[in-house]
Amino acid sequence: MDIPLTTPVPPVQPATDPRLDAQFAFLNEADRLKSVLRATTLCDGSRRENSGEHSWHLALYAMVLADQAPVGVEIDRVIRMLLLHDLVEIDTGDVPIHSANGAAHASTDTVLAEQRAADRIFGLLPPDQALAFRALWDEFEAAETPDAVFAKSLDRVQPVLANLQSGGGTWTTYNVTWDQLVARVGQKIARGAPAIWAWVSQKAKAWFTP
Repeated sequence: MDIPLTTPVPPVQPATDPRLDAQFAFLNEADRLKSVLRATTLCDGSRRENSGEHSWHLALYAMVLADQAPVGVEIDRVIRMLLLHDLVEIDTGDVPIHSANGAAHASTDTVLAEQRAADRIFGLLPPDQALAFRALWDEFEAAETPDAVFAKSLDRVQPVLANLQSGGGTWTTYNVTWDQLVARVGQKIARGAPAIWAWVSQKAKAWFTP
C-alpha cells in the first residue's frame, strides 16, 4: 500500500477579527505619511525629509532630551504625541512655517482641515484607540499641558538643527530673518525648553550674523 509522502493540509479559513482589521487599516494608512515631503532637508542637505521621518526623529529627540523636560513631564506621553502629531498631513500636506504661505500654518482653514483629517484617520481605529489617540492629538494641538508644551518645543527645534547642519536650509530658501525665526520658532521652543533654546539660539544667531 502506497503511503502518501505528504498529508493534505485543509484550506485555512480566513480569520475575521474586526479589531485587527481596523488596527491594520490604520497602520496601512499611516504608511502614506512617508510620502508627504516637508520643506526641511535631511541634515546632510541631500534631499527633503518626509513627515514619517520627521515624526520618528522627534520621538528620538524626546528620548534623548528627556532630561531637559520640566518637572512633571511624562516623556512616554510626549513620544506618543510626536508619533501621532503629523498624521493629519496625509490629507492636508505640510505647510512650511517660513514659506510665503506660512501664515496658513495656523489659519482657521488649516485648523479645520486638520480636524477633518484627524476625524477620518483616527476614525479608522477601534473606538477605544480612536478616542485615546485623538485625545493625544488634540492635546498636542492645544499646547496647554506640560507634556504638549514640551512636545511642541521639540517639534520646532528639530528643523532648526537640520538647517544648521545643512548650511541654512529653509532659512536660505525663504529668506528668513533672525527676528522671524525668534517669533515663529524661538518663542515656542523657549516656552517648553528654555535651556534648549538658550543653546540653540547661540548657534542659530551666529548663522544670521554677518
